[in-house]
Amino acid sequence: MPEATVKRKRPLWYNLNLLNLPVPGVVSILHRISGLLLFVLIFALLYVLDRSLASPESFAGMRDTLSHPFVKLIQLGLLWAFLHHLLAGIRYLLLDIHVGLALPAARASSYAVLGAGLALTLALAAVLLW
Repeated sequence: MPEATVKRKRPLWYNLNLLNLPVPGVVSILHRISGLLLFVLIFALLYVLDRSLASPESFAGMRDTLSHPFVKLIQLGLLWAFLHHLLAGIRYLLLDIHVGLALPAARASSYAVLGAGLALTLALAAVLLW
């Protein structure tokens, strides 16, 4: 009976902070977020394509709309989402064929995906968006 009355110490909250995740976990979560972002914004991209092909006047209107700074910021986010999703997808394909499964290689490839995604985004944004 005495054992049943002793309260066990339980944590009051669970630490679900993303900063405690290892780098491969952060890449995995960002891969999912970028995939969702691409899926949601594909409809907006299809609308822009439809409007730009409708007539010369609507093309000029879309060109003016897409040159707005806030829309360029959305385009920058979409470009990052595409590049990160592409690079992380290639990393996961390599992991599926057992390339880079060791912990140091997995961490290095995670850092490479994050760095290359940001570098390519900035390089392509400088060329394509501005």
